[in-house]
Amino acid sequence: MFLDIWSESCHAIRMVVMGWTVQKLQRNVVEIRIDLERNALWSQWCLLRSDVHHDNPKCDQELERKHLEEALVYDAPVIDNGDLMCAMGGQWDKRANKELLREEHQGNNYFDLLVDTAAEFYKPYASIFAVLGKGNHETAILKRHETDLTDRLAAKMRGYGSRVEASGYGGWVVFRFVDKKVGKGQQIKDTIRLYHYHGSGGGGIVTRGVLSTNRIAVYTPDADIVLTGHTHDEWSVTIPRQRLSIRNVVYRDEQLHLRPPGYKDAWADGSGGWEVERMLGPKALGSCWLQFRWEDANDRVVVESVRAK
Repeated sequence: MFLDIWSESCHAIRMVVMGWTVQKLQRNVVEIRIDLERNALWSQWCLLRSDVHHDNPKCDQELERKHLEEALVYDAPVIDNGDLMCAMGGQWDKRANKELLREEHQGNNYFDLLVDTAAEFYKPYASIFAVLGKGNHETAILKRHETDLTDRLAAKMRGYGSRVEASGYGGWVVFRFVDKKVGKGQQIKDTIRLYHYHGSGGGGIVTRGVLSTNRIAVYTPDADIVLTGHTHDEWSVTIPRQRLSIRNVVYRDEQLHLRPPGYKDAWADGSGGWEVERMLGPKALGSCWLQFRWEDANDRVVVESVRAK
């Protein structure tokens, strides 16, 4: 299990997880309110995903299921950053080959099958899905076929009791931590803002897209965490910042940039395929965990990231 690295505190962490709610504030801004217990044992986990390509035959669905099972145990909100679907088997897609599709998608209602089978796969995890962003595969289908796979999947999952909200190609998740002690009402004690953007470009053979953090940091100064994807690379970069408060106090903070790789093993044995012909090399598989903890010394919520492997 992913919490083994904190094995000494695993049991205590599970005992104090209290829950969370989801609310859509704007078309690409979603608020997740998390019940906070201000002590050293409190913790809340969150699973960040991108580029799952769930319907692709090369998707490692068992690894995906493993991480969703873990998220379910720890009541961890799931935030998906787009390209959940590959959706390249449509009638007018030049890459389409019905024989290469998963058996369950080999029908004349291809896009309906993508939504229905994905919703069925995620049904046991409906309670933990919070945000579904769009990727270039979903926006391509919307442009060419006039159907929004992300919105349709979100609606289907809400029919299963999910709280999930559909967002955009870029968007925000505002984590608000609420102290709900008896007699205090509901007090927002801290806020952490995550900006998600699916990504663009090829990422760079050498840099793997890390240079994009410099641009995003400049035009997205309000984000504490930045989630990107698209290139199927895996990395985390922390950018320390000097700040000036409204009371003219100088302080420092950090902007955390995360790129989870996804679940599509396109390289496989390296014998052939688009990725092999372009010499992109094998990619990591998996997602990324966030762990929110209470830091009593500074009276605030802090966050750390861990690979989901």
